[in-house]
Amino acid sequence: MEMAGEKKRLIQVRSDKSASFKRDGAGKKKQLSESWRRPRGLHSKQRRQKKAKGPLPTPGYGSPVAVRHMHPSGYHEVRVFTPADLDGLNPEEVAIRIGATVGNKKRLVIQAQAVTAGLKILNPRDITPVGEEVTGND
Repeated sequence: MEMAGEKKRLIQVRSDKSASFKRDGAGKKKQLSESWRRPRGLHSKQRRQKKAKGPLPTPGYGSPVAVRHMHPSGYHEVRVFTPADLDGLNPEEVAIRIGATVGNKKRLVIQAQAVTAGLKILNPRDITPVGEEVTGND
């Protein structure tokens, strides 16, 4: 039980010390997205790490090793594309995310198997089969 509390604390530490790394000039030009790109200009104030120009990603911003690559819920995330991918997954450590290219028919099977196995689904979808749609008064 104490390990779970420690992991929760470390996940909180990870989210507390995270910085928002924004691309230099993202607020000036409409076509520049905020997604991070390393500043490479000779006179770039952000590259020279002037305080007002925003932080650069450095090793100090890394998350603690015990919770690295973990979902904020405390589970390790596993992408699933077929029902066979669910075999051997530990429901206490792993949460699944169903692939975006999986269709509704296979998604319905995967979701049903995951619920019976006790796995947490990170992107569940409410799928009502076509034949069982609820209709109004006829």
